[in-house]
Amino acid sequence: MPAWGFADVVSSNVAGLEPGERFYGYWPIASHLVVEPVRVTDRGFYDDIPHRRELTSVYNQYQRVRTDAAYRKEYEGYQALLRPLFITSFMLADFLQDNGFFAADQVVISSASSKTAYGTAFCLQRQSGITLLALTSASNASFVDGLGCYRRTLGYDVLETLDARVPTAYVDFSGSSDLRRRVHELFGARLVHSCYAGSAQSHDHISKDQRELPGPKPQPYFAPYQIKKRNSDWGPVEVTRRLNEAQLAFVEKVSNPVNPWMLVNEHRGFSVAQRLVAALVAGRIDPKEGHVVVIE
Repeated sequence: MPAWGFADVVSSNVAGLEPGERFYGYWPIASHLVVEPVRVTDRGFYDDIPHRRELTSVYNQYQRVRTDAAYRKEYEGYQALLRPLFITSFMLADFLQDNGFFAADQVVISSASSKTAYGTAFCLQRQSGITLLALTSASNASFVDGLGCYRRTLGYDVLETLDARVPTAYVDFSGSSDLRRRVHELFGARLVHSCYAGSAQSHDHISKDQRELPGPKPQPYFAPYQIKKRNSDWGPVEVTRRLNEAQLAFVEKVSNPVNPWMLVNEHRGFSVAQRLVAALVAGRIDPKEGHVVVIE
């Protein structure tokens, strides 16, 4: 099972990669990994081992921490947990802004306690003229309300109390086909955009019958498409600069000791990792807690 995090080079016969160097990337939950580095630069390298070549390149890219402008040693745990999610959050927020929120007056975000969801809300909270509404479970409502980045927090059971006349965009992080149907049936033609941005628990997909819902067809959101567009609009250097700046601001907010949005717990060993994965799959992880496992 892979996870985002950090690893050190222990042995290398590749020029430009020296023992002791630290890299950020997508690693197996294991003590060691053999890679076949290519495209080695000051930024890092790509793993060209045959069985991984068909993956999207982001999963094979490894970043040197010494050249990573967003890296801070004291934030390693937060970076491991939040960076890949925040890239989606940042680019999703940019996608909505880039499209004028599809003329919506409000954005309804499901699974609002998920880190990608509230990362998106964080990027949009100062956007004028748009109201951010959080949908979440009753057990997470207090946590979501305390974040302060949504205008209003609602339980799933009171979705239908919303004013169906308001032009609305729906950003779905829950993956629930039942919830998606309720949103579409409530707003109908006033639902100006519906996108599927990920799944907190469910493995539902946008099936044929879901495409026949009232209002717009649900569209999958894929961050690399917006990254590609912005690379063309702004250039890769500027995209990275903006992302790094926003990521650091987000991590500082999330880790603020006065009102932390997430507490990082560090664990050691495979047995702890197994228990954590089981708890995560079963939905037993507190949304205010992040877990980092050190494998040695």
